[in-house]
Amino acid sequence: MESVLVEATPFAKNCGSRQVLDRIGDRWSVLVVLILADGVKRYGEIARRIEGISQKMLTQTLRGLERDGLVTRTVHPEVPPRVEYALTGLGRTVVDLVAALEEWATGHLGEVEAARARYDAAVSGRGGSRPAP
Repeated sequence: MESVLVEATPFAKNCGSRQVLDRIGDRWSVLVVLILADGVKRYGEIARRIEGISQKMLTQTLRGLERDGLVTRTVHPEVPPRVEYALTGLGRTVVDLVAALEEWATGHLGEVEAARARYDAAVSGRGGSRPAP
C-alpha cells in the first residue's frame, strides 16, 4: 500500500494525527500492542493477559487498531471459528514506542508513587486545594 503525504498537526482540533495519537496512547491499545508484539494471539489469550479490561473494551480496542491498520484479524473457517489477531507491519513500527513507555512506567513507578504521596499529603493538608508551586 502506498503511503500518502499528509501535513499532520496534532495540536489542531480536527487533525487525524490527534486521533492516531489517541489510539496509540490509549491504555488498552498500549497493552494489546505489547501482547501482540510476542506474536499471533487469540481473543481469549489477550483477554486473560489484561486484567480489568471488559469484553466490550477489548473488542472496541481491537477493532480500532484493525481500522487504523495496526492489527489484522484472521478468522479460520473451523467449527467453532478460530479468530486470531496479529500486528501488521505498521503495527510493528509502534512496538518500540510502547515498549519504551512500559519500561519508563515500570522503571519510574517508585518515583511516581512517592510524588503522588507528597502531592496527596499537601492537598489534604490544605483542605483539598492544590499545593503551592
